[in-house]
Amino acid sequence: MNRSWQRFKKSYLLYSFKQDWVAIASFIVLVSLILISITAPFIAPYNPYDPLSIDIMNSEIPPAWIEEGTKAFIFGTDIQGRDLLSTMIYGLRLSVIIGIGAVFLQAFLGISVGLTAGYIGGKVDAVLMRMADIQLSFPYLMVAIFISAIFQVVFGIGRFEELAVPLLVVIIGLAEWPVYARTVRASVMGEKNKEYVEAARVIGLSRKIIMVRHILPNTMTSVLVISTIQVANAVMSEAALSFLGLGMPVTKPSLGSLIKSGFEYIFSGSWWITFFPGIVLIVFVLVINLLGDWLRDVLNPKLYKG
Repeated sequence: MNRSWQRFKKSYLLYSFKQDWVAIASFIVLVSLILISITAPFIAPYNPYDPLSIDIMNSEIPPAWIEEGTKAFIFGTDIQGRDLLSTMIYGLRLSVIIGIGAVFLQAFLGISVGLTAGYIGGKVDAVLMRMADIQLSFPYLMVAIFISAIFQVVFGIGRFEELAVPLLVVIIGLAEWPVYARTVRASVMGEKNKEYVEAARVIGLSRKIIMVRHILPNTMTSVLVISTIQVANAVMSEAALSFLGLGMPVTKPSLGSLIKSGFEYIFSGSWWITFFPGIVLIVFVLVINLLGDWLRDVLNPKLYKG
């Protein structure tokens, strides 16, 4: 562990990070947002899931700095009378959970398919990659909407709302696994004929062990870069589905469902219900994308200048 830490401190990755103020600022903002989401039950002024802390008479109170606002609700309240700051904090937590969960599912499916297709090749490769190509031929949001609609028909709207978080993880995960599959397959195709793989075959290691223990670790650089970007895409997918009424219900606030719930009131004067969750969503996605771009540039050997 100590040796690994020493190597990390001398690595080009850390050196590049220290030289890039955009990466540093993005990392600080991202970590802060994640910590806020994790500690939601402890730092949120109110619990938006507790009926006792919600009064419908407090609905659409403007932010505290506006004349009709009150210090009890710094960013105002939504149409249900919930404190908007607390609701955004809990909503951010749900969006992060869905985003990370969906990426884990995408990565598992995509890596499995890409590793198998790239190493085995032949008809197996052709079939698996044609499946990925067919799915990629449709916009991922269309696929997510289609799967979400099917889930609502199968489970019913009431049951769908109860299972909204795990179902959205599955829906978004199933919609975007081909991104991992194609990337991993390309990496495996470049690795499987190298000397260390040939040596593993010669000593009699099984195909599964060669793929998992020897080839897979050498594809993780590209997987790491993709995962960073895909978290942002998954959060945006959840927001889009919620905005279209196929995601999180209003009773379980996420950033997307908050934006949707306030959108129809934005022109009637209650602009803050949509505006503040929208800003949080934009900042969260922006810092992830900036970190992803930095990682891609640093970990791309063609851009490494030593």
